Amino acid sequence: MKEAELRAIWMEEEKTAHITGWDFSHIHGRYEEENDLPWDYKGIIRQYLRDGSKILDYDTGGGEFLLSLNHPYDQTAATEGFKPNVQLCKEKLLPLGIDFKECEAPSEIPFEDEAFDMIINRHGSFDAGELYRLLKKDGIFITEQVGSDNDRDLVEMVLPGTDKPFPHLNLREQRRVFEDAGFHVIESEEVYRPIKFYDVGAFVWFARIIEWEFPEFSVEKCFDRLLRMQRIIEEKGEVEGTIHRYLIVAKKV
Repeated sequence: MKEAELRAIWMEEEKTAHITGWDFSHIHGRYEEENDLPWDYKGIIRQYLRDGSKILDYDTGGGEFLLSLNHPYDQTAATEGFKPNVQLCKEKLLPLGIDFKECEAPSEIPFEDEAFDMIINRHGSFDAGELYRLLKKDGIFITEQVGSDNDRDLVEMVLPGTDKPFPHLNLREQRRVFEDAGFHVIESEEVYRPIKFYDVGAFVWFARIIEWEFPEFSVEKCFDRLLRMQRIIEEKGEVEGTIHRYLIVAKKV
């Protein structure tokens, strides 16, 4: 395929790069990640969740994962700060009776002290002191987080020398944050796993969505480097990077 044709295809992907909730279905089958994590986030939540537990999902996205838990709606609360998702949650969660509140400040969550038996957070922001305030005694916080080294090899392919957006997001430092806030860390784990793209257009869409990792990325700015990525895919069938994830289960004592 000629360079002009590739440019047109990639620019179209760039133009259409937006999501509602946290929906990556646009590139389903064109990339893969997180299919070999050593833990089951939902399974761990179910291990600690009880029918009578009051649960909060902070940074719920579009509420997709929260709803998959099938927890009683009158015992369920959620927050979200990203404006398009806020409207989606109002339309989807409030009619079910879920206590949804808009919130984009992890240190100022609009609920009363000791309101929850469990707080969950997947790939969102958090403030350990605020979580401690919100949890009842013996309450549990469960989070799966994106680490500071996430996608760094892919970033270097297109935007070499870019600073890490969140350099302190690693298990060693974050365990200490929770311990200093008064939590007992029950479980913790950290892994690096592959992320694979099978066409450059899927990568372009992804990089535009994950803009905090790929700041100022554009097809025009990175076109020559995208062509190099194209040659790798033509030779190997894929271009591979590395994701960084860590898990913390912490108990308020």
